[in-house]
Amino acid sequence: MPNIATADRVGRDELLEFVRPRHRFTLLTTRADGRPQLSPVTGGVSADGQVVVSTYPDRAKAVNLRRNPAVSVMVQSDEWDGPWVQLDGTAEVLDMPSQEAEDGLVEYFRCIAGEHSDWEEYRAAMRAQGKSLIRITVTGWGPIATGGFPPDRAPQ
Repeated sequence: MPNIATADRVGRDELLEFVRPRHRFTLLTTRADGRPQLSPVTGGVSADGQVVVSTYPDRAKAVNLRRNPAVSVMVQSDEWDGPWVQLDGTAEVLDMPSQEAEDGLVEYFRCIAGEHSDWEEYRAAMRAQGKSLIRITVTGWGPIATGGFPPDRAPQ
């Protein structure tokens, strides 16, 4: 039986339910010359439904988002041929040593890996590394999709 492609349109709650357990993202930002910048990243969904990614303040993605906050994210499954979805939104970059960035990085860790054994140690490491947090407000999304044959072209 051939694999048939799917494209399921879902509401926001179903979308976030789909994204929460998936952490392999491809982040798309725009370079100064207008060309796309693609970055493979680890990401998560915060308690309030924003997509979050950890980075450093001088990385291309952070620099690009400060100039142009429009962003797209492809959320992939662990399996190469698993379902995926594209999200679109507006990003903000929060830099250490702000308390908002520090608290956001704690939430980033929680939504990906759960509880840390020593939160003060983690916070100190984020301060020492000068980390940044990208926080994305999702404004639109495509269908949750799988690859395969279009239904009308599948071999019989």
